[in-house]
Amino acid sequence: MGNFFTRRLLKMRKRLTQTQFIALGFMTIILIGTFLLMLPVSSRSGEAGSFINCLFTATSASCVTGLVVYDTWTHWTLFGQLVILIMIQIGGLGFVSIGVFLSIILRRKIGLKERGLMQESVNTLQIGGVVKLARKIIIGTAIFEGTGALILAIRFIPEVGVARGIFYGIFHSVSAFCNGGFDLMGWQGEYSSLVNYYDDWTVNLVVMALIVIGGLGFIVWDDLSRHRLHVRHYMLHTKIVLLTTAVLLFGGAWLFYLFERQNLLVGMSPSGQILTSLFNSVTPRTAGFNTVDTAALTDASKLFTVILMFIGGSPGSTAGGVKTTTIVVLYLYLWSTIQRTYGVNAFGRRLEEDALKHACSIFMINLTLALGASIFIMATQKLAMSDVLFEAFSAIGTVGMTTGITRELNSISRLLIAFLMYCGRVGSLSFALSFTQHKHVAPVQQPMERITIG
Repeated sequence: MGNFFTRRLLKMRKRLTQTQFIALGFMTIILIGTFLLMLPVSSRSGEAGSFINCLFTATSASCVTGLVVYDTWTHWTLFGQLVILIMIQIGGLGFVSIGVFLSIILRRKIGLKERGLMQESVNTLQIGGVVKLARKIIIGTAIFEGTGALILAIRFIPEVGVARGIFYGIFHSVSAFCNGGFDLMGWQGEYSSLVNYYDDWTVNLVVMALIVIGGLGFIVWDDLSRHRLHVRHYMLHTKIVLLTTAVLLFGGAWLFYLFERQNLLVGMSPSGQILTSLFNSVTPRTAGFNTVDTAALTDASKLFTVILMFIGGSPGSTAGGVKTTTIVVLYLYLWSTIQRTYGVNAFGRRLEEDALKHACSIFMINLTLALGASIFIMATQKLAMSDVLFEAFSAIGTVGMTTGITRELNSISRLLIAFLMYCGRVGSLSFALSFTQHKHVAPVQQPMERITIG
């Protein structure tokens, strides 16, 4: 009987497409995390947690989002916090990358199927060199997270002691680099995140640096490591990502300052205003930490934050969102249409035609999911529209920022938000394709007919 089920599982794995395997892999990690968090040893009360709330937390951790129904420090024990930390790390790097690296250590042969999974997991442009890329990802992650953990531990040890300070440094470094948004600052006040460190240069700069580095994408890492400062040799992808990231980071900080200079920034020192503006430009892309009360933001800041959350980080990174390249492709095609030029060019290169199709699909699927979920939640619960939209876009972008309504959601709404987080991490387009990749294109196409657009 055991051999029968083993053969069935192996046969099923062979039938799965790469996208389906990744989607099911994340689902498996979420379910394992859910049952571990449900154990009495995971909660400080010593009682078994509810399935819905533990599923929500496990999804948020595995999908590196940061939305929570319980304060991470006050509700979960050290065991529960370690479970969350491991899920954040696996979710940020991707279980495929970790699996390939373990195969390298164990000197196991990595076949074409595993290489294809790696390519799909990190969105690399070619299958060649994915094994070396996996090694760079793990080693680079260890260096960045280790450095961040060391600096943060030195900062936290005077406040909370050696053992706790070291754990805090590790936890927040991993959470920041993986764009997780989970924190252990509940001892300063439940759900306080990094509010008490809004003017702390060490905490702000380290966390922001980790968020940005994690959100650039592993493809960019590889390109930078090979070509160093020789910008001419960078791939088009790298050039677009770096330029867009810089514009969104500094442009976003300037706009946040304009929107909040008569609101949350009042009474802050100049350095506090600078750090707060920069941090609130970085964290929506897509980390989830906050150094100010998100619910107290002006309407302009909330709308702008939603836009940043929707854009997110870059492809093949620890961040979510529709990605920077998607937005750039859409705007480049818009500019090309207005200019009536043939083809779309950037940095002396012409984009492939499928880029627009792919970008439009991702943009529309994410927008439809976020708006559809928002409408459903508003129809079933009496919550402010701005807060619901903020929550939904935070979930689909795997950001984790909230105006405080997460704990007010009913069970169905929480499941819906968890579904958005899952789609945001796996990729909404990838999730949709997992149901259709086995379908064949009909040999005969329908007659073409023009319609009026615009």
